[in-house]
Amino acid sequence: VVAVYRFTDEDEVVERANATPYGLNASVWTRDGRRGHAVAARLRTGTVNINEGYAPAYGSVQSPMGGMKDSGLGRRHGSEGILKYTEAQTVSQQRVMPMGPAFGMDDEKYAALMNRSLRLMKVFRLR
Repeated sequence: VVAVYRFTDEDEVVERANATPYGLNASVWTRDGRRGHAVAARLRTGTVNINEGYAPAYGSVQSPMGGMKDSGLGRRHGSEGILKYTEAQTVSQQRVMPMGPAFGMDDEKYAALMNRSLRLMKVFRLR
């Protein structure tokens, strides 16, 4: 489906285009490439092609594809596309200094030692 409307200025075009609940793909047609990019950046769609309907964005396999708002589900292509198959996880191991009192030291002595150590680091501007 293609909707074509007359307009008076770019603000009106952007407002009308963004007023829909859909935002899969858009195209901006102009003789001025710089102007086309400026309008495209304001559109709330997953892809925007300048002086072309769909092919440049779809053919850019390193670029993320997908919609905004009620169009499309997530992203495909590019690094954003692969992220839907991953889940972030942090795995860490304390190796330099334990985060608790050393064997035989109670919590109060450990807290006092840490406070003194942090004060000295601040005095000597150590980070």
